[in-house]
Amino acid sequence: MSKRNNSYIGISFIVLVFGIIFVPRIIDRLSNDDIAREESRSRSVNYNIGDSNLMYLEINGEKKKVPNFSFTNQNGELISNKDYEGKVYIVEFFFTTCPTICPIMNYNLVEIQNSFSEFDNLGFASFTINPEYDTVEVLSDYANQFGITNKNWNLLTGDKEEIYKLANDGFNLYTAQEESAAGGFEHSGNFALIDQEGYIRCRSDDFGNPLIYYKGAIDFKQGVDSSGEKEEISILKEDILKLLK
Repeated sequence: MSKRNNSYIGISFIVLVFGIIFVPRIIDRLSNDDIAREESRSRSVNYNIGDSNLMYLEINGEKKKVPNFSFTNQNGELISNKDYEGKVYIVEFFFTTCPTICPIMNYNLVEIQNSFSEFDNLGFASFTINPEYDTVEVLSDYANQFGITNKNWNLLTGDKEEIYKLANDGFNLYTAQEESAAGGFEHSGNFALIDQEGYIRCRSDDFGNPLIYYKGAIDFKQGVDSSGEKEEISILKEDILKLLK
């Protein structure tokens, strides 16, 4: 028998052994969906750790931190920034009789609330810009109306000047009483994301600049508004998860 034939026989034998030993294992993995699960686990790990760190908002080289505040919530309790230490939370400014963007903003926040119901360290701080009308009782009814169940979600009322100072100076989120505006007030529809140490956090744009805030007044379910602007609740969820993890 020639050496070439011996080589063919040897190769055939190796292929036969491979088929006997490994092919059934591959078939078993495919039938039990192990390969798909392995890929899924890889994607989950990459998603949880994130592919980039969230940015800090820096002013004059210093990280921007939430100013001290103290207001009364919908349960009549005094709540300050100290109550949010160790928690990731979202800040908004709204008023209960708002006929335009506030309902959308709060339905979006309820969507986030429900998506992260298993996390005890996620909170929300909703400051009314019409505290003369939005009493504790009014805010309590509003919370029930919108299905607010997160124990760390505080609808806050108090001194009007202090609230406006917090909005305009503390967060640079525009707020003003304007009789000609719908509902009598103007305010930003953006959300601020705060980390466990009280710093404002966000992702960056394509040029590495901080985006600072997240659009909160575009319906998450619709995806875009009438002008074609995309919702940002989806990316806010991703960034919340990065901080919670």
